[in-house]
Amino acid sequence: MTDGQSVRVDGEAVAEKDVPTPKPGRRRWVRRSVLGLVLVVLVPLLTAAVALRLHYTGDPADGTFTRDKDAIWLGHAWVDGRKTDADVSALARRLKDTGIRDLYVHAGPLEHDGTLPVSAYPKARWLVGAVHRAVPGIRVQAWLGDELATESPDGLRLSDRDTRAAVVRSTRQILATGFDGVHVDLEPLHSGDGHYLDLLDALHQVTRARGVPLSVAAHQIDPLPALHSVAGTLTGHPKWWSQAYFGQVARRVDQIAVMSYDTSMPLESLYGGYVAQQTALALEATPPSTDLLMGLPFFHETKWGHRAAAETVPAAVRGVRLGLSRTDPNRTAFGVALYVDFAATEADWTAYERGWVR
Repeated sequence: MTDGQSVRVDGEAVAEKDVPTPKPGRRRWVRRSVLGLVLVVLVPLLTAAVALRLHYTGDPADGTFTRDKDAIWLGHAWVDGRKTDADVSALARRLKDTGIRDLYVHAGPLEHDGTLPVSAYPKARWLVGAVHRAVPGIRVQAWLGDELATESPDGLRLSDRDTRAAVVRSTRQILATGFDGVHVDLEPLHSGDGHYLDLLDALHQVTRARGVPLSVAAHQIDPLPALHSVAGTLTGHPKWWSQAYFGQVARRVDQIAVMSYDTSMPLESLYGGYVAQQTALALEATPPSTDLLMGLPFFHETKWGHRAAAETVPAAVRGVRLGLSRTDPNRTAFGVALYVDFAATEADWTAYERGWVR
């Protein structure tokens, strides 16, 4: 602009020469403040990224392969009438010469009051019998779950004693159809929830009396101390469990499967390092009497929290083997769990078989 022209300041026209110019000292203070804020955010992120990348380095120990205690989550189509004997035969061929021992078959979801409609699983008894005939030795577990009312007004409320009692009755009900165990998946479940521990104690009495396993799907463990508390305060979604709480859950069940996917990792190497760290943390907290399974991402969505190009089966398998190698390479009560059958590709199966089954 030339002299005499005007600009708008707070809606009024004023001469350009009358507009105040920030003093050099103030400009330096602003620049330094912005730089300081950037460093406060970036330095911890870069430090964490370097640490995860280091977790992904090195070679897994010899013998860190399947212990024949792996599992796979199967969709609802297996119990609602969409699958046939031919599908069971194809599943049997797929499972042959793998390490899979357990099938988590979606038989719910539970109603928010803890009940389970019989209409939800009309072909359950057929499926269990068909699998037992086609693949002797494979256990068919009923996968029961629901959304919890922890971060929204709707959902199942574990704090309600009657609701917990209904979940226990639903477990007895589904086991009566012949299932070889029950796999519980309730989300989002906040770290430290004592009502969940009470529910597990009650459920374990039921499964123990029937001589079948109680299995649960578990949240990831704090990669940094108390991170779940920080995340809960800032976002309302804690996401992680403390390692201590993970151990409390693991001691109450026969099998615990970590949902080690949906990690927000942007790169394969960082995701693999994260899985290695999660494997080590889970091994430290899980008693030898409980089977620990680490989840493998057999799906390919790209969404908030999950980047398919980063969260791959090869990276997860390598991460699992590295974490096992560094923490407890001789542990036998250990495996991987594949999520989920209907989204899996041939490449996923090949990566699992070559990397973990051998």
